[in-house]
Amino acid sequence: MTPRFYRESEVSQVLDMSTAVEVVDECLRQLAIGGAENVPRHRSRTSGFVLHSMSATAGYLNVAGWKQYATTASGARFHVGLYDCERGRMKALIEADRLGQMRTGAVTGVAARYLAHGPITQLGLFGSGWQAESQLEAIKAVHPLSRVFVYSRDEARRQSFAARMSEELQIEIIPVHDPREAVEDLPLIITATASKTPVFDGTLLSEGALVCAMGSNWLQKAELDVNAVRLADNIVCDSLEACKLEAGDFVAAQEKGYFDWDKPVELGAVVANLAVGRNNKDSVVIFKSVGLAIEDVALAEKFYQRAMTNPGLGVSLPL
Repeated sequence: MTPRFYRESEVSQVLDMSTAVEVVDECLRQLAIGGAENVPRHRSRTSGFVLHSMSATAGYLNVAGWKQYATTASGARFHVGLYDCERGRMKALIEADRLGQMRTGAVTGVAARYLAHGPITQLGLFGSGWQAESQLEAIKAVHPLSRVFVYSRDEARRQSFAARMSEELQIEIIPVHDPREAVEDLPLIITATASKTPVFDGTLLSEGALVCAMGSNWLQKAELDVNAVRLADNIVCDSLEACKLEAGDFVAAQEKGYFDWDKPVELGAVVANLAVGRNNKDSVVIFKSVGLAIEDVALAEKFYQRAMTNPGLGVSLPL
């Protein structure tokens, strides 16, 4: 069978966030117990251009794959290649912007499922872009979310985001003018920004708060300040190996002696009951996500299996 090529619109047609959360939940568990292997992102640069490359094998699914994307001043282009491990043949080439958005949201959903103290009905959100949308989708898939306080630097964008996502998710989304309104007295704070510097004061975090930081995957960027990291009782990463390469949120705290790499555990280990992600109900917990290829590969396989039941989706490639 020749490989199939699928477009963004077909990914959106086939996948939903509830499915993505379950797929990512299982792939992280498999990563912890040896059923999968992840290779962190590597980047190759030239003037005005960056090529980002990451890959994974999902032995439990008998598939492997890679994600490649190019970023320039005009934007980014994402693709996932999916392979059959038994015969080594390519199964699919998939446009993967929406797939990546869904898996990024789904990881936060999984983190909120295992690390939050009790049901989440309200949260604070930093960011009003593409990735912020899927963060709310994912939390609503795993918790009875009813109210969101959203902050971003651009007032018009946060107003528009609040109106659009309120209607789409049927929850109350309140745009706020002060960052502290998206932190104080809230059980969950999500950062989904492109900021190079911390977006809130960590001393504002309440007892028992969970912070999910997913906007930065560069060592030169940090959405969290030293105080947030210093005050955290538990720190959980999607991958320790990947976070050591890309989690700029921990750099300043490490330089000041408030953080070392003996403290964090991996989310997959928490899912598999091999590690503790929250000490008690009053613990402040940070979850740091930089994005893993295994999540893309596992979700791509789920998409492929569903798409193959509809012969009208995709086109054959002459490979």
